[in-house]
Amino acid sequence: MDTETPIIIYTDGGCSGNPGPGGWACVIVDGDTETKLSGGEAQTTNNRMELTAAIQALAAVSSDARMRARPIAFYSDSQYVKNGITDWIKKWKKNGWLTSSKKPVLNQDLWQRLDALSAPLAINWQWVKGHAGIPYNETCDTLCQKEIANLAAERRVQ
Repeated sequence: MDTETPIIIYTDGGCSGNPGPGGWACVIVDGDTETKLSGGEAQTTNNRMELTAAIQALAAVSSDARMRARPIAFYSDSQYVKNGITDWIKKWKKNGWLTSSKKPVLNQDLWQRLDALSAPLAINWQWVKGHAGIPYNETCDTLCQKEIANLAAERRVQ
């Protein structure tokens, strides 16, 4: 694989209830190789899971010297993630992590991690419509739902 062929990343996160049990997932495509990662938290929010999916995907790419040297095409169905990392974060950092209404930025811990991971990478952030039949986005959604179902089943057993 040449250094100009982009790594393709799709991510998704979700919750059953908000807050509630949540799942995150990502698919990282490197040529013919697909890596699927997923996880979850017993009590979280949809936005935290969307951010966690992005963080986990970029952490995986960053840990591979060959991948982190290449451009990344990053697809999320979350306007929150896409707009936050490409636009809002600049203002938040300038304003000491306060929103335009002078309130603390929600999920600041995750935004800071995402910012640190994305800074050294060449990422083209793209929004895609969720539940629109986009194969890798659908894969991520399915993995998220499995994580949520597993957490809900564990909760019932306890």
